[in-house]
Amino acid sequence: MSELLEKILSNDNMNAAYKRVCANKGAGGVDDVAVEELGDYIKEHWNGIREQIRHREYKPQPVRRVEIPKPNGGVPWRKD
Repeated sequence: MSELLEKILSNDNMNAAYKRVCANKGAGGVDDVAVEELGDYIKEHWNGIREQIRHREYKPQPVRRVEIPKPNGGVPWRKD
């Protein structure tokens, strides 16, 4: 397993990422898991997800796209 991947999957890194999402009041994703539910979801599923990532078996869900109308009439895409 690559050293970089293990650093990414480390508990310290994942905890820091989780805290940033909570601090930013991140939006729920396409899986309909709200940020408020994320802690319990992670506790229940993290070991399995981490092993799937390590074995290159994890298939993330698509990113939700949201249109953001601009004053000039343009509509750039934002990943949400």
